[in-house]
Amino acid sequence: MEFSDPKGIYQQIADRVQEQILQSIWTAGDQIPSVREMAVELGVNPNTVARSYQVLVERRILANQRGRGFFVTEEAVSSIIHTLRNEFLDKDLPKIIKTMQLLGIGPEDIANHFHDNETQPREKTDET
Repeated sequence: MEFSDPKGIYQQIADRVQEQILQSIWTAGDQIPSVREMAVELGVNPNTVARSYQVLVERRILANQRGRGFFVTEEAVSSIIHTLRNEFLDKDLPKIIKTMQLLGIGPEDIANHFHDNETQPREKTDET
């Protein structure tokens, strides 16, 4: 966890859980680490993890099965994508567009940039 990050620790934990789900590390029906296990792993207070998990339960990303723990829901991936997509469109995209306008970058500049980078020969590495 980045304690200097402007995002709260509980939100960083929620983001991390969502990332694990989007990367298919945890899939629908999987049990995730307990509050205590996650707290120990991340070096944070268990109450902070519990708050993160509760936020994810409210968003229907996790389900709490009393006495058993927290499980990834069937709709977790679509819920996460829907939320992140809306956040991008509402918050990030307007900033990107403003920066593009300030720098005089148009859609054609972006298309040309990516087209040029795709046609450039890649450097050889030991792996290729």
